[in-house]
Amino acid sequence: MGRVDRRVSGALVGWLAFVAIFAALNYVSRFSGPEPPKDVAYRWESSLAALVQFALILAIVLLIARGRDKREFFALRRPNSWGRAAAISIAVIVGIFIIAQALAPFVDPEGEQGLTPTYWDGNRIPQFAAYAFAVIVAGPIVEELVFRGAGFSLLEPFGRWTAVIGVGVTFGLAHGLLEGLPIITAFGLGLAYLRSRTQSLFPCVLLHSAFNATALVLGVAT
Repeated sequence: MGRVDRRVSGALVGWLAFVAIFAALNYVSRFSGPEPPKDVAYRWESSLAALVQFALILAIVLLIARGRDKREFFALRRPNSWGRAAAISIAVIVGIFIIAQALAPFVDPEGEQGLTPTYWDGNRIPQFAAYAFAVIVAGPIVEELVFRGAGFSLLEPFGRWTAVIGVGVTFGLAHGLLEGLPIITAFGLGLAYLRSRTQSLFPCVLLHSAFNATALVLGVAT
Protein backbone atom coordinates (compact mmCIF):
# COMPACT_ATOMS: atom_id res chain seq x y z
CA MET A 1 0.00 0.00 0.00
CA GLY A 2 1.39 3.41 -0.98
CA ARG A 3 1.83 6.45 1.21
CA VAL A 4 -1.34 8.08 -0.19
CA ASP A 5 -3.36 4.89 0.36
CA ARG A 6 -2.13 4.63 3.95
CA ARG A 7 -3.09 8.25 4.55
CA VAL A 8 -6.58 7.67 3.11
CA SER A 9 -7.03 4.53 5.21
CA GLY A 10 -5.86 6.29 8.36
CA ALA A 11 -8.21 9.22 7.80
CA LEU A 12 -11.10 6.87 6.99
CA VAL A 13 -10.53 4.86 10.18
CA GLY A 14 -10.41 8.10 12.15
CA TRP A 15 -13.62 9.37 10.54
CA LEU A 16 -15.47 6.09 11.10
CA ALA A 17 -14.31 5.95 14.72
CA PHE A 18 -15.45 9.51 15.34
CA VAL A 19 -18.87 8.91 13.78
CA ALA A 20 -19.29 5.64 15.71
CA ILE A 21 -18.43 7.27 19.03
CA PHE A 22 -20.70 10.23 18.31
CA ALA A 23 -23.59 7.92 17.40
CA ALA A 24 -23.02 5.78 20.51
CA LEU A 25 -23.06 8.84 22.76
CA ASN A 26 -26.29 10.05 21.17
CA TYR A 27 -27.98 6.68 21.64
CA VAL A 28 -26.81 6.46 25.25
CA SER A 29 -28.16 9.95 25.84
CA ARG A 30 -31.44 9.00 24.12
CA PHE A 31 -32.03 6.03 26.40
CA SER A 32 -30.56 7.21 29.69
CA GLY A 33 -30.35 11.00 29.55
CA PRO A 34 -33.05 13.48 30.53
CA GLU A 35 -35.56 14.60 27.94
CA PRO A 36 -35.00 18.06 26.42
CA PRO A 37 -37.10 20.75 28.12
CA LYS A 38 -40.27 21.80 26.33
CA ASP A 39 -38.85 25.29 25.88
CA VAL A 40 -35.50 24.09 24.51
CA ALA A 41 -35.67 26.59 21.62
CA TYR A 42 -36.09 29.51 24.02
CA ARG A 43 -33.08 28.94 26.29
CA TRP A 44 -29.69 30.57 25.87
CA GLU A 45 -28.02 27.43 27.18
CA SER A 46 -29.53 25.36 24.37
CA SER A 47 -27.92 27.54 21.71
CA LEU A 48 -24.62 27.74 23.58
CA ALA A 49 -24.45 23.98 24.04
CA ALA A 50 -25.24 23.37 20.37
CA LEU A 51 -22.63 25.87 19.17
CA VAL A 52 -19.95 24.44 21.47
CA GLN A 53 -20.75 20.95 20.20
CA PHE A 54 -20.57 22.07 16.58
CA ALA A 55 -17.26 23.84 17.24
CA LEU A 56 -15.82 20.64 18.73
CA ILE A 57 -17.06 18.56 15.79
CA LEU A 58 -15.58 21.06 13.34
CA ALA A 59 -12.22 20.89 15.11
CA ILE A 60 -12.20 17.09 14.87
CA VAL A 61 -13.11 17.00 11.18
CA LEU A 62 -10.44 19.61 10.43
CA LEU A 63 -7.95 17.40 12.27
CA ILE A 64 -8.99 14.48 10.07
CA ALA A 65 -8.48 16.72 7.02
CA ARG A 66 -5.02 17.85 8.14
CA GLY A 67 -2.52 18.03 5.30
CA ARG A 68 -5.15 17.85 2.57
CA ASP A 69 -6.45 20.33 0.04
CA LYS A 70 -9.50 21.51 2.00
CA ARG A 71 -11.29 22.80 -1.09
CA GLU A 72 -11.12 19.39 -2.77
CA PHE A 73 -11.57 17.32 0.37
CA PHE A 74 -14.73 19.15 1.42
CA ALA A 75 -15.94 19.79 -2.16
CA LEU A 76 -15.98 23.55 -1.57
CA ARG A 77 -16.52 24.40 -5.23
CA ARG A 78 -19.32 25.52 -7.50
CA PRO A 79 -21.73 22.72 -8.44
CA ASN A 80 -21.46 21.50 -12.00
CA SER A 81 -25.09 22.57 -12.50
CA TRP A 82 -27.29 24.67 -10.23
CA GLY A 83 -30.31 23.50 -12.24
CA ARG A 84 -29.49 19.88 -11.52
CA ALA A 85 -28.91 20.75 -7.87
CA ALA A 86 -32.33 22.38 -7.66
CA ALA A 87 -34.09 19.47 -9.36
CA ILE A 88 -32.47 16.87 -7.11
CA SER A 89 -33.18 18.98 -4.01
CA ILE A 90 -36.87 19.20 -4.90
CA ALA A 91 -36.99 15.45 -5.52
CA VAL A 92 -35.36 14.80 -2.13
CA ILE A 93 -37.85 17.03 -0.32
CA VAL A 94 -40.81 15.35 -2.07
CA GLY A 95 -39.39 11.91 -1.26
CA ILE A 96 -38.89 12.78 2.41
CA PHE A 97 -42.43 14.17 2.59
CA ILE A 98 -43.86 10.95 1.17
CA ILE A 99 -41.83 8.80 3.58
CA ALA A 100 -42.82 10.98 6.54
CA GLN A 101 -46.50 10.79 5.64
CA ALA A 102 -46.33 7.02 5.23
CA LEU A 103 -44.69 6.60 8.64
CA ALA A 104 -46.74 9.26 10.46
CA PRO A 105 -49.33 6.81 11.85
CA PHE A 106 -46.56 4.73 13.43
CA VAL A 107 -43.78 7.08 14.56
CA ASP A 108 -43.24 10.59 15.89
CA PRO A 109 -39.64 11.51 15.02
CA GLU A 110 -39.95 15.16 16.03
CA GLY A 111 -41.41 14.21 19.38
CA GLU A 112 -38.66 11.61 19.84
CA GLN A 113 -35.88 14.12 19.25
CA GLY A 114 -37.60 16.85 21.23
CA LEU A 115 -35.63 19.68 19.63
CA THR A 116 -38.35 21.23 17.47
CA PRO A 117 -40.43 23.91 19.26
CA THR A 118 -44.17 23.33 19.32
CA TYR A 119 -45.28 26.87 20.16
CA TRP A 120 -44.28 30.50 19.71
CA ASP A 121 -43.01 32.62 22.62
CA GLY A 122 -42.84 36.25 21.56
CA ASN A 123 -41.23 37.22 24.86
CA ARG A 124 -38.02 35.34 24.12
CA ILE A 125 -37.27 36.27 20.50
CA PRO A 126 -33.49 36.78 21.00
CA GLN A 127 -33.14 33.31 22.51
CA PHE A 128 -35.15 31.81 19.66
CA ALA A 129 -33.02 33.68 17.09
CA ALA A 130 -29.85 32.24 18.62
CA TYR A 131 -31.35 28.76 18.55
CA ALA A 132 -32.46 29.24 14.94
CA PHE A 133 -28.92 30.28 13.99
CA ALA A 134 -27.52 27.10 15.55
CA VAL A 135 -30.12 24.88 13.84
CA ILE A 136 -30.35 26.57 10.43
CA VAL A 137 -26.81 27.86 9.89
CA ALA A 138 -24.17 26.29 12.15
CA GLY A 139 -25.60 22.77 12.24
CA PRO A 140 -26.03 22.23 8.49
CA ILE A 141 -22.59 23.67 7.69
CA VAL A 142 -20.76 21.49 10.21
CA GLU A 143 -22.74 18.32 9.53
CA GLU A 144 -22.28 18.68 5.78
CA LEU A 145 -18.54 19.17 6.23
CA VAL A 146 -18.43 15.97 8.28
CA PHE A 147 -20.60 13.75 6.09
CA ARG A 148 -20.98 14.99 2.50
CA GLY A 149 -17.57 16.64 2.74
CA ALA A 150 -15.05 14.46 4.58
CA GLY A 151 -17.06 11.25 4.72
CA PHE A 152 -17.98 11.24 1.05
CA SER A 153 -14.41 12.02 -0.05
CA LEU A 154 -13.00 9.22 2.09
CA LEU A 155 -15.53 6.64 0.89
CA GLU A 156 -15.65 7.67 -2.76
CA PRO A 157 -12.49 5.70 -3.72
CA PHE A 158 -14.53 2.56 -2.97
CA GLY A 159 -17.22 3.60 -5.45
CA ARG A 160 -19.81 6.35 -5.76
CA TRP A 161 -22.68 4.25 -4.40
CA THR A 162 -20.54 3.04 -1.50
CA ALA A 163 -20.03 6.69 -0.61
CA VAL A 164 -23.70 7.60 -1.04
CA ILE A 165 -24.99 4.68 1.04
CA GLY A 166 -22.21 4.80 3.62
CA VAL A 167 -22.61 8.51 4.25
CA GLY A 168 -26.41 8.29 4.28
CA VAL A 169 -26.51 5.45 6.82
CA THR A 170 -23.86 6.91 9.13
CA PHE A 171 -25.63 10.28 9.01
CA GLY A 172 -28.83 8.62 10.16
CA LEU A 173 -27.16 6.66 12.94
CA ALA A 174 -25.20 9.68 14.18
CA HIS A 175 -28.44 11.37 15.25
CA GLY A 176 -29.19 8.66 17.80
CA LEU A 177 -32.83 8.19 16.79
CA LEU A 178 -35.04 5.11 16.54
CA GLU A 179 -38.42 6.31 15.28
CA GLY A 180 -36.80 9.00 13.20
CA LEU A 181 -34.02 6.78 11.83
CA PRO A 182 -35.76 5.90 8.50
CA ILE A 183 -36.50 9.55 7.71
CA ILE A 184 -33.13 10.99 8.73
CA THR A 185 -31.31 8.17 6.90
CA ALA A 186 -33.37 8.79 3.76
CA PHE A 187 -32.52 12.47 4.01
CA GLY A 188 -28.84 11.60 4.43
CA LEU A 189 -28.98 9.40 1.34
CA GLY A 190 -30.63 12.19 -0.63
CA LEU A 191 -27.99 14.69 0.44
CA ALA A 192 -25.21 12.26 -0.45
CA TYR A 193 -26.74 11.66 -3.88
CA LEU A 194 -26.97 15.42 -4.36
CA ARG A 195 -23.28 15.69 -3.48
CA SER A 196 -22.38 12.92 -5.92
CA ARG A 197 -24.27 14.47 -8.84
CA THR A 198 -23.20 18.09 -8.31
CA GLN A 199 -19.66 17.48 -7.03
CA SER A 200 -20.19 20.29 -4.55
CA LEU A 201 -21.00 20.70 -0.88
CA PHE A 202 -22.84 24.01 -1.32
CA PRO A 203 -26.19 22.59 -2.57
CA CYS A 204 -26.13 20.10 0.32
CA VAL A 205 -25.69 22.88 2.86
CA LEU A 206 -28.53 24.88 1.30
CA LEU A 207 -30.90 21.90 1.22
CA HIS A 208 -30.01 20.87 4.77
CA SER A 209 -30.51 24.44 6.00
CA ALA A 210 -33.87 24.73 4.21
CA PHE A 211 -34.98 21.40 5.68
CA ASN A 212 -34.15 22.50 9.24
CA ALA A 213 -35.68 25.94 8.71
CA THR A 214 -38.92 24.39 7.47
CA ALA A 215 -39.12 22.09 10.50
CA LEU A 216 -38.51 25.05 12.82
CA VAL A 217 -41.12 27.25 11.16
CA LEU A 218 -43.74 24.50 11.06
CA GLY A 219 -43.05 23.72 14.69
CA VAL A 220 -43.91 27.23 15.91
CA ALA A 221 -46.70 27.80 13.38
CA THR A 222 -48.80 24.67 13.91
